[in-house]
Amino acid sequence: MTSTAAPGWYADPFGRHEARYYDGANWTEHVSSHGRQSVDPPGGGNVPTVQRSPEKVQRDVERAGKAGVAGWQGGGSLFSESVLVVNQKAKLIEVSNEYAIYDQNARQLGAVREVGQSNLKKAVRLLSSYDQYLTHKLQLVDMQGVPQLTLTRPAKVMKSRIIVQDAAGAEIGQIIQQNVFGKIRFAIESGGYTIGSINGENWRAWNFSIRDHTDVEVARITKTWEGLAKTMFTTADNYVVQIHTQLQAPLLPMVVAAAVSIDTALKQDSRGFG
Repeated sequence: MTSTAAPGWYADPFGRHEARYYDGANWTEHVSSHGRQSVDPPGGGNVPTVQRSPEKVQRDVERAGKAGVAGWQGGGSLFSESVLVVNQKAKLIEVSNEYAIYDQNARQLGAVREVGQSNLKKAVRLLSSYDQYLTHKLQLVDMQGVPQLTLTRPAKVMKSRIIVQDAAGAEIGQIIQQNVFGKIRFAIESGGYTIGSINGENWRAWNFSIRDHTDVEVARITKTWEGLAKTMFTTADNYVVQIHTQLQAPLLPMVVAAAVSIDTALKQDSRGFG
């Protein structure tokens, strides 16, 4: 947050709440989650990391194949790289979503952390599958812990919807699930217009083709196989996002958000779809 930013509510840069009040000069103790305000002193922000070797990250890229390899060089940030590797933190029991995001050379560019979880919600997630129907909110942050995007999946019954906002809380667009059975498809919408789609390539819905409004593939999401033991006994998922060409907003941030959105939208339902 720069000193020129207007006072107001912004994504909590410390990752403990959905929003924190900025007074025009400093972050304050006033916070908000799920529509309820409370007090929590600022400080102590974290950037999730994953203990994953560079060799494994680069192997993920190789496993994704050459079909989606971009013909342009990245710029070293979350929104300027042609290849992003999304690694979920391995946990025996998952009570919050955490991911590290790397470039194709295994340099961490940022992370995803879940925010605004109450103790009750964590308990529900630990003891039952009911949390798949509850609201989930994630922050995409850079390596300084500064929020870049906020991803909200509202409570749902069958179809998922992801609302993508910038750090100031302005909506960029939505990723909206179009069907429940068969090959899963999501529409990418912004400003009331459909600007693209995310298309599952099989009924398991783990590899996706991302297309623009003309139905031309602009990116691809590939889930990489981590091994039987890790897949069976932990929650870790790994994805490679290959962006074929340099995209512009609003499609670019929606594509960057897509890999985590796919996981949040469908992995929570794995007991129902698996």
